[in-house]
Order: sequence, then C-alpha cells, then structure tokens
Amino acid sequence: MDTTVVKALTVLEALASSATPLGVTELATRLGLSKSNVHRLLQTLAARGYVTQVDQRYTVTTRLWELGAMVVSRLDVARVATPVMQRLVADVDETAHLSILDMAACEVVSIHNVESTQPVRAYSRIGQRTPAHCVATGKALLSAQSPEALRALPEELQRFTPQTLHRRDELLAALEKVRRDGYSTNVGEWREQVGGAAAVIYDHAGRPAAALGLTVPVERMQPEVMNRYIPRLTAAADEISRLMGAPSRRG
Repeated sequence: MDTTVVKALTVLEALASSATPLGVTELATRLGLSKSNVHRLLQTLAARGYVTQVDQRYTVTTRLWELGAMVVSRLDVARVATPVMQRLVADVDETAHLSILDMAACEVVSIHNVESTQPVRAYSRIGQRTPAHCVATGKALLSAQSPEALRALPEELQRFTPQTLHRRDELLAALEKVRRDGYSTNVGEWREQVGGAAAVIYDHAGRPAAALGLTVPVERMQPEVMNRYIPRLTAAADEISRLMGAPSRRG
C-alpha cells in the first residue's frame, strides 16, 4: 500500500468532514502527522485542484463534488435506462446491457443488463470488465473520447481473436466510422462466437455517460437481422440520453 497516497486521502477526508477550514498545525495534530508532511500533501492536493487556501487555512474545492457527480450520473443512468432497455429486449429478444468506460485501463465495465429469453444467448456479469477496443460498447465509448486520449493508446493492442482490431491505426479508423454511423459493432472480436452493437448515451452536459449494447451470438448476426436491431438500439440510446437531459445530437 502506498502510504503517501493513504496520507493524502486522509488529509482530504479530514478537510471534507470539517465544517470550517483547517490549518497545517491542526491537521497535523488531528492526523498524527508531521507539519512538514501535511504541508507537502496540501501543496500537492492544491496543485491538483482538490483543496484551496483561505487565510492560511485549507478547505476542499468543488472538485470532489464534480467527481462524485460523475459517479452518481453513472449510477442514475441504469435507473433511467431500465424501462427503455426492457422495451428494447421485448422487441428484439437479445440481451441488452449498459457499460461505462475506464479509459485509464482501456476497459469497459458492465453496470446493468436485461436478459433475453433466447435459449442460446450471450451473458455479461455486472461488474465484468472487458477490453474496450474489441467490444461494441467499448468502441462506442472510445469514439466519443478526445483525439489526444485516443492517440495515447498503445500502438499494439491485445489480440483475442483473428477479428480483433489490435493495431491503433486500424482502431482509430474504425472509431471514425462509428462516429459517422452513430453506433458500433463487434463480430467475434473479443470472443469468436459473441458479437453485438452499441450506441453512446449522453448526460445533461453532453458527455458520454455510458453505452447501450445488444449482445448477440454471431450465428444470429445476419445483415437483415442487424438492420432491424440497430435502428431500435440507437433509438433506445437516444431516448435514454433525452431522459438524462442530454442536448439533441441528431438531425
């Protein structure tokens, strides 16, 4: 365990729980740390925008609230999306799921799903992490990231099947198409027998909050089937975005 990180978080928690700003000496006494250590931690936290100085004392900024608001919005999206997802699954009878992006790990995390009634169906576990570059929800969310963030991806990504887009340049070209089309697809890129499609859900500030995906066994991904599924999927993602207060992005 990194003790410096622990100490910084302890300082942050002490400031967040205090009704008034605290000085270096008071924090050091409360936390059993040296004044020099507390001062260094406060300078680092201030440089990152988490605390600010007021008359030689320190208090937290709204940065913590901003981070918490982002987390809450991700939790809210599952509640808002559930009725829409249920209607989508009733219509197409394929499993629908919501995922969020962990850009640092280049992974998506499943936060909610609605199962189909098909005897053969793909399944995603809540909390399951999958590589973003080779699943539909991941590619949808990557397509909404900044060019700078995408250029920071490794030149060579892990290859899971012969269909995996494992070179960054190929992935970036595919993401450009996703942006144009408004949805992404995956045909056996992570697991050879599993595919699907996904579209981004946006929050009230127009930020990508999650991706709505349909997970479909590859054997059922005939063009005529997907041509029926995808308009329903994108319409559902748009409806959830509207319910989240997102500004209009289409037409």
